[in-house]
Amino acid sequence: MKSLHHVILVCLLGVCACKRETPQHEEGHDHEREAQAHAHREGEDETLVHIDPEMLRDLRITTAPVQERPGGEGVTALGELGVNENAYAEVASPIPARVLSLQASPGQQVKKGQPLVELQSPELGRARAALQSAQARASAARQAAERKRTLGAERIVAQKDVQAAEAEAASAEADVGAAHAELLALGVDEQEAARGRAAAGFTLRSPLDGTVIERGAVVGQMADPSRALFHIGDLSRLWLTVHAFERDAVRIPLGATARATFAALPGKDFTAKVGFIGQRVDPASRTIPVRLEVDNPDGLLRPGMSASAFIPLGESGAPMTTVPAAALQRLEDGWFAFLPKGDGTFERRAVGRGRTLSGDVEVLSGLKAGEQVVVEGAFLLKAEVEKSRGGGEHHEH
Repeated sequence: MKSLHHVILVCLLGVCACKRETPQHEEGHDHEREAQAHAHREGEDETLVHIDPEMLRDLRITTAPVQERPGGEGVTALGELGVNENAYAEVASPIPARVLSLQASPGQQVKKGQPLVELQSPELGRARAALQSAQARASAARQAAERKRTLGAERIVAQKDVQAAEAEAASAEADVGAAHAELLALGVDEQEAARGRAAAGFTLRSPLDGTVIERGAVVGQMADPSRALFHIGDLSRLWLTVHAFERDAVRIPLGATARATFAALPGKDFTAKVGFIGQRVDPASRTIPVRLEVDNPDGLLRPGMSASAFIPLGESGAPMTTVPAAALQRLEDGWFAFLPKGDGTFERRAVGRGRTLSGDVEVLSGLKAGEQVVVEGAFLLKAEVEKSRGGGEHHEH
């Protein structure tokens, strides 16, 4: 009986050993296959980043081309965008008046001479009445003088009476001139009176071609001569005024080509030209204002935007390759940029980073001018790379 129990025990141990060997063998193959698949995935992640289409819609990715700009020494200065003061006007009422109607809106394109606002002023009514009265007196005086001249020629009246009538006519004409000058001083002339308007009404017109930047008029309010009702300017070219330290400003050549970037428009560069260098140093900041002229053909720029500009000092050097600073992301093994390949795939490319130039960065290697790189969204792509790397290390452990 004891020997039978021994045989059964041996058999059971053998069966257990057999069952244990098979899973270990299969598990070894599974580990090998997973390692090979993981290695394949790791090979792809070295250069490519795949983003799910649904996630891609939430990333708000923007791109910008790799730029090539003149090299050489330069300075970065901060400033604010303003209007071109050579093509700008502030339109105010010349006299206290009430706003009757508005004929131009903010953002509207207007031509020189186009009506902006209809106003009404009792003072203007009195001035027009005075002009009309003076014109009537002058007409009567001219007719009287003409009759006296005719009678004087026929020796019916004395010559002194003719001279007195002519003097009266001349005085009446002078009164007309004075009334007309007073009307012009109020910002209008007598021609508007002939258009059938109320004697106290007049129209303010645009003094130039441009855009209505701001409107401060409201129907029914009193317009004060000290307050502009309309700000009008040509926005196709704007002035960017930056402040450079005096040691740099004296080395900036007039007419030099600079590059401007705006916080509101990341990834976009604008070419600017140095149009004026101030003649006075600010005693508090030790800076000199430098005016850059920026073309704005697409209307993206707005007066008041903050900006920074990279301005060359002296002669320009060999051209350099640049990208927006946000396009370069730091990983454990260096600096990288992400290039869109379509269908939610992005190439992660190693680049050599150089100097920081205003809102851009010099690229020493890895990119060519004209290639598109991700700007907004590059940090999130970097996070995806780090996440995939972290997942791989955890899997290996």
